[in-house]
Amino acid sequence: MLLKGASIATLHPPGVTRADLRIEGDSVVDRGTGLRPHRGEPVEDCAGALVTPGQVCAHTHMYSALSRGMPAPRIAPRRFPDVLRRIWWTLDRALDEESIHYSALVGAIEAVRCGTTTLIDHHASPNAIAGSLDIIRGAFSAVGIRGVLCYEVTDRGGLGRRDAGLAENDRFLSATRHDPLARGLVGAHASFTLSDRSLAAIGDLVRFHQCGIHIHVAEAQDDVALTARRHGCGIIDRLERHQALSELSVLAHGVHLTARELARIADAGAWLVHNPRSNMNNGVGRAMVERFGERAALGTDGWRADMFEEARAAHFGLRDRLGPTAPDVAARLLNGSQQLAASLFGMPFGTLEPGAVADLVVHDYHSPTPLTGSNAAWHALTGLHPGTVRHVMVGGRWICRDGSVTTVDVAEVYHRAARAADRLWKRMGA
Repeated sequence: MLLKGASIATLHPPGVTRADLRIEGDSVVDRGTGLRPHRGEPVEDCAGALVTPGQVCAHTHMYSALSRGMPAPRIAPRRFPDVLRRIWWTLDRALDEESIHYSALVGAIEAVRCGTTTLIDHHASPNAIAGSLDIIRGAFSAVGIRGVLCYEVTDRGGLGRRDAGLAENDRFLSATRHDPLARGLVGAHASFTLSDRSLAAIGDLVRFHQCGIHIHVAEAQDDVALTARRHGCGIIDRLERHQALSELSVLAHGVHLTARELARIADAGAWLVHNPRSNMNNGVGRAMVERFGERAALGTDGWRADMFEEARAAHFGLRDRLGPTAPDVAARLLNGSQQLAASLFGMPFGTLEPGAVADLVVHDYHSPTPLTGSNAAWHALTGLHPGTVRHVMVGGRWICRDGSVTTVDVAEVYHRAARAADRLWKRMGA
C-alpha cells in the first residue's frame, strides 16, 4: 500500500519530514515525495497526519492487566517485599489459563490503543507454568502485536516449579526462533530469590540459546542487601559469575546500582530498562537514568503500555537533576526501547526508512506551534497520547482503524475478562 502526504517524525535522531511511504509485505520499501501508486495498490491519505514508528514497551507484566481495582490485601504492605508477597505473588499464584489469556488480550488491546506495537513481557504463573507463554503468544497474535516473552524462573515455589520455569523458557525459545512476531528470552525474577544453582541453570540456558536474560535488578534496596548477605557479593557480580550478561540481556529497574556496576553493565552491552511510574508507586527510589548509557530503554512494569505517558513520568523524575535536557533523555529512552526490539528481532525498528519494519502509528495531531526535529521530543511529551492515535499498523497490517482495534471483538473480550477477573480475585482471597 501507499501512505501519501504524511509528516513523519522520529525522536532519536530527531527529525520531521513530509514524505510518502510504500509498504510491501511487512516492511517499508520506499520513501519519498510524489510517489505514484502502482496499479491496484491501495492508497491511504495521511495528509495532515503525523506518522511515527510504533512504540515498544521494554519491560511489562501482562498478568497484571486484570488487577485493576482488585481488593486490597488484608494487611497493608509496609515495605517492598511485603508488596511482592501480599499482592503480586498472591496474584500470580492464582492465575490459571483463562486469566492468563484474558490478561494478555486486554493488555495487548490497550497497548495498541496507545500506539504501542511491541511488548517485552515478563510472565509468572506458578500453578500454570507449562504452555503459559503460548497462551500469551496466542493472545498477542490475535490482536496482531509483536511480543518478546519469557517465564520468570525463581526458587520461591520450590525446585519443581523452578525446573518447570526453565523448561518453559527452553521450549518457547526453540519454538519462536524464526517467528516474525514473537521472540523469547530467559526469564528470572530477581537475584534474592535465586540460588547459585538456579542462576547457573539460567546462565546455561542463555548460552545454549545465545539469547539474553530478562531479570529484575536492584529494583529495591532489599534485593541488594539480601544478595550481599546470602552470597557475599553484588547482583552484577552474580550475573557475571554465571555468564548471564550479554548484549541481549534485559535488566529491569536498576534503581540501586552503583556507578561501578552501571559501567560494568555498559561494558557487557546489556540493556537497562527504566520504569518510573512503577518505581514511584512502590516507593523504591529513583534510578540514575542519566548514567544508564546508550543501551537504556523504557518500560511500564505492568502499568498500561502508554509509552508517551511513561516518558512524561521519566521527564518529571529527571527534571530536577537534568534541567532542560530531561525531555531529550526521555526521548532517547523511547528510542532505546525500539533499538532493543531491533536487536531481539534482528530487524530495524524506530525508523520508517526503507528496510524498516512496517510498524507505525498514524496520529491525528494538529500542532498549534511549529513542529521540527529540534523540538520533536517536546511535542511527543506534551502532545501525543492515546486520543491522538488514529490507525496502527504492525508488519504491514492495519490492526487499529479510527481508534478502534479491528482484529478482535473488544466488547466481548472485556465482558469475558471481567468474569475471569472476578474468579481470579476470589481465588486470591481464598
